Amino acid sequence: MSLGAVVALGGPPGSGKSTAGRRVAERLGLEYTSAGEVFRAEAKRRGMDVESFNRFVESHPEIDRELDRTMQALARPGHLLEGRIQGALCRRNGIPVRYIVVTAEEAERVRRVAQRDGQPVEEARARVRAREASERERYLRFYGIDLETEVPDLLVDSTHQPAESVAEEIVQFLRSREAASVP
Repeated sequence: MSLGAVVALGGPPGSGKSTAGRRVAERLGLEYTSAGEVFRAEAKRRGMDVESFNRFVESHPEIDRELDRTMQALARPGHLLEGRIQGALCRRNGIPVRYIVVTAEEAERVRRVAQRDGQPVEEARARVRAREASERERYLRFYGIDLETEVPDLLVDSTHQPAESVAEEIVQFLRSREAASVP
């Protein structure tokens, strides 16, 4: 399927955006790039875990800006960019975008992160909250973007849905938007 806009998929940690993004990209033949994977690879390259790197980036805005420039350079039709702020950045950069946010209740997101990372739930809760606070502060400071007030084109709550249902909802939305935009 050829979309006339880049697809940007955001959402908080543990929401299921990466899983949904990969499935949507595969089903629609889109090129998939994850800002989180790029961020984790850079942390590893620097010999840091993600939490330490996140704290380091708080005082080194050039790292976030470079990551976002890298992601935005890929923002064109045929691509799905997965990353919390990419949809908002596309809008601000005048790039045609289908901005989708996958969310879930905090307890479910924390449970998923704890299971994925093999850690106790309370530790995962503290890490998720610290990451969200750090990112919120950085996005406001660097770009004047508050993701809490950004209105996506589609909001999908994955709390009680399997990943395949989340992906299907997104695929159907994208197909309907594309069909509506064809003259």
